[in-house]
Amino acid sequence: MKQHSFGRLWPVSTLTLGGGGLGMLWGATTFDECVATVHDAVTAGITLLDLAPRYGDGKAEQVVGEAFGGKLPAGLHVTSKCNLGNLAPDQVEGTLRQSIETSLKRLRLQRLDLFFLHSNIVPDQAFIARAAAGAAERMTPYATFVDRVRPAFERFVSEGLIGAWGITGIGEPDTLIKVLGEQPAPAAVQCIANLLDSPGGLKFFDGPAKPRAVIAAARAAGVGIMGIRAVQAGALTAAIDRELPADHAELRDYARAAPFRAICEELNENPAVVAHRYALALDIDTLVLGVKNRRELAECVAAAEAGPLPADLVRRIDQAVVRPGPA
Repeated sequence: MKQHSFGRLWPVSTLTLGGGGLGMLWGATTFDECVATVHDAVTAGITLLDLAPRYGDGKAEQVVGEAFGGKLPAGLHVTSKCNLGNLAPDQVEGTLRQSIETSLKRLRLQRLDLFFLHSNIVPDQAFIARAAAGAAERMTPYATFVDRVRPAFERFVSEGLIGAWGITGIGEPDTLIKVLGEQPAPAAVQCIANLLDSPGGLKFFDGPAKPRAVIAAARAAGVGIMGIRAVQAGALTAAIDRELPADHAELRDYARAAPFRAICEELNENPAVVAHRYALALDIDTLVLGVKNRRELAECVAAAEAGPLPADLVRRIDQAVVRPGPA
């Protein structure tokens, strides 16, 4: 698999194996199938595994711990994350450190190559107070990030606990763009990269998500860019593979994607493959997969081998779908 520059970090493969599927969030699978999927990913040339405690309450990390027994193949890198939320400032560093240590135990490792803030960075406490019920636990105010999170991340790097740190790029976009332009800058950011420009059920704020503006800001700052949500949690596949409430954001996006599926049917193409190839045409360094088994992985590897979609097909899809607002 092709390798690409990744900000100021090491080279990275076109695809990254994400932990959502391994954590059994995206439909039924088994622990053994997930372990086998990890091995197949490495055989295919994938060099980055993107994990988090929230992926199946630690299951994704346990899968990788079982797959390699604490001895990663040469050139393979591992991430994890912490959903910090809106904690009191004096609880921040201890919570982050405990999250890292717990992840390392599951992974059977001594160090994380890359550690992300999993919660959304938002402007201030007033922004959080206006959030919908349940959303506040996914938000970290900008002041807490600057005063507590970023300095803690820098300390963890100096201690050798982590190799580098990054942020999740699905918070309030103007705040994210500001963070990307500051020093010390994150080494990497995870950005929405799909044909609807949609975070789906991960959007906890009013106004457009502006993922392409966030990607552009990261590129300008020399920050590594990981594309996420290429199939928007199933909304850009042929059929969503799990039960969801009728008003769920992913089902709304599935309905909005009907013109995209019609194009895929006309071309006799699998929508999931086309959606991944669309994402690969965006200005990202690596695309994170949400696969849960070897069959889905093989489809994505085939998409990577086929390469980004041609520009004319990208334009046709762009003209066919309705996006929620400016990118």
